[in-house]
Order: sequence, then C-alpha cells, then structure tokens
Amino acid sequence: MKSNRIVITVVGIDKVGIIAGVTSVLAKYNANIVDISQTIMQEFFTMIMIVDIAQCTVDFSELKQLLDQCAQELQVKITAQHEDVFRYMHRI
Repeated sequence: MKSNRIVITVVGIDKVGIIAGVTSVLAKYNANIVDISQTIMQEFFTMIMIVDIAQCTVDFSELKQLLDQCAQELQVKITAQHEDVFRYMHRI
C-alpha cells in the first residue's frame, strides 16, 4: 500500500514569513502537517515536514507546482517527495 505522506524540506536565507508562506499553501489545499521541525543555522533557515495528503484537494504534482511557486516568492528551495521515495533514497 502506498503511503499518503510526503516529506517537504525548505532551505534558504532566514527571513520573516517562510513558515507562514509554506504552511498556508498546505492549509489552503487541506494537506495536514503531521510533524514539523525547523531551525536557524546562523543565517540559514531549515525546515522539514511530514505531511499527510490523503485529504488534499489537489494531486501531488499540482501541490509540488504550488510549492515551487511559493519557493520562488519566498526565495527559498522547497522539495517535496513521497515518503516511500524519501525512505528509499535515504536508507543506510
């Protein structure tokens, strides 16, 4: 059975509004944040989220496009991968 969860990472120069910008896109399309961790490393912002898209009102590819638009507006790098792909790519 394929997971309905995705892993989203955000990296960029820290500034006001990054979390609000990314989470508002997810909320608008009913993607549920299951877990979130963010930190500032000197001037660099980093965030990783696990998001359940089972009830999302757009498909995964459209959500990725919306997050890409958000990334351009915020001047950060956002990646989104299905949990299964993320686990496969980061296995030991």
